[in-house]
Amino acid sequence: FAAANRDEFHHRPTAPLAFWPDAPDILAGRDLESGGTWMGVTRTRRFAALTNYRDPSSLQSGAKSRGLLVSGFLSGNASAIDYGETVRRGARDYNGFNLLLCDGRTLLWIGHQGRDEVQVCELAPGVHALSNHLPGTPWPKLVRARHAFHDAIRAARGGDALFEAAYSLLSDETQAADEDLPDTGVGLEWERRLSPVFIRGQDYGTRSSSVLQMTTQHIRVEE
Repeated sequence: FAAANRDEFHHRPTAPLAFWPDAPDILAGRDLESGGTWMGVTRTRRFAALTNYRDPSSLQSGAKSRGLLVSGFLSGNASAIDYGETVRRGARDYNGFNLLLCDGRTLLWIGHQGRDEVQVCELAPGVHALSNHLPGTPWPKLVRARHAFHDAIRAARGGDALFEAAYSLLSDETQAADEDLPDTGVGLEWERRLSPVFIRGQDYGTRSSSVLQMTTQHIRVEE
């Protein structure tokens, strides 16, 4: 089960969740600027998702689009471990990212912090939270969302109720107190703007909310 918000500049052209005409097994939204995606699943139960790693001091111009890492996995048949090794070797061609890969057996996290650091880790069963830093970094919104997701799983017991609970936590616009904000190099005003789970802004904000449930019997995805 996965629940995620996609935050992006509003002017970036985007296609909504759909099966791709040129890759009909892929169900995902699409970045119409570079062709990749931020989260998707296939009919064969391959899943991938991506967040950018926030460190403006490490950004390089001319880097490849990070969304292509997601579409590359979804369109192929390599295992998560094999594809993860390919990503690890070529990570420096991209700005910093967190990449989740699942081939139906293994859930893998690959983290590139935008310089020389590349980490690869198989995630154990449980509840994991990821934003624009390392997994589990205690940013206020990440802590709040993780606790809400735990509560939702216990209370909803699957089905429509779990989807409704996931959308409820993804719509949380609570802004963190200044003393709880991280310092990621974007300045105080932006730290405030980026602190809610759901970001509302004139030029940048949450563009879509996605919820996915994948079992041995079915795949359900909503956006």
